[in-house]
Amino acid sequence: MTNMIPRVRKAIFPVGGLGTRFLPATKAMPKEMLPVVDKPLIQYAVEEAQAAGIEEFIFVTGRGKTAIEDHFDRSYELERTLAERGKQAELDAVNRWLPPPGSTAYTRQQEPLGLGHAVWCARDLVGNEPFAVLLADDLILAPKPCLAQMIEAYPEVRGNLIACMDVPKEHARRYGIVDPGRDDGKLIQVRGLVEKPPGDTAPSSIAVIGRYVLEPSVFEHLERGAKGAGGEIQLTDALAAQIGRSPFHGYRFEGKRFDCGDKVGFFEAQIAFALARDDIGAAVRSVLKNYI
Repeated sequence: MTNMIPRVRKAIFPVGGLGTRFLPATKAMPKEMLPVVDKPLIQYAVEEAQAAGIEEFIFVTGRGKTAIEDHFDRSYELERTLAERGKQAELDAVNRWLPPPGSTAYTRQQEPLGLGHAVWCARDLVGNEPFAVLLADDLILAPKPCLAQMIEAYPEVRGNLIACMDVPKEHARRYGIVDPGRDDGKLIQVRGLVEKPPGDTAPSSIAVIGRYVLEPSVFEHLERGAKGAGGEIQLTDALAAQIGRSPFHGYRFEGKRFDCGDKVGFFEAQIAFALARDDIGAAVRSVLKNYI
């Protein structure tokens, strides 16, 4: 029984950030509620988690984030109006993706102390089992959702598993960067992690992307509250401290990642996701021809 691989049932969604790069749009609206075509970023993340078999959804929020809680709740007035008007497609669009009752939980990150601190805030809701972390800013367009790819690979490696992609060396300072060991093209042994290194000191061009499957032992390091790059409690530092204690791998996912924390990346995601839609893709392609 001790060799049984525990299922990954829970996912943390850190959504407490201020979204300052998207002001004034985010003055009164959480950045995670910014829509790509017709769905907010956080819904894409939750749907990705659902497709990977996640059963419990933990949101680490902050002040001014109640719109996220409302989005993942029933809206009886809206539903009644849509039903009365015979708008079944629209009714399905607001209901079919909702997590079942009792499967969502919310906790506050009372101070903006970094991603590691946000993950630590969910420790009691996670308990002593492996869990996923999804960053809504990293939107991934893929035939099979990124987290589903990772959870499929998880039984082979166990331990900590992080999503990775190759980036230009000069962009290394934007990411956590892997110091790699064995690399078979898909799975990468992680020998070390460096948060936002200058390009000339980066150990590789393999960057960490906002999808993680983690062991609960990471909370032990986060508990110390040690600050790293930018004066914040970095998840990367806590993961680096796990090296040698449990297996640790990077996973090169299939798909295209869009940085929706950046205005240009967010705009590119709008185009890519619109073009991928059966209902509007052809019309969007026609519109784009007027501007190219």
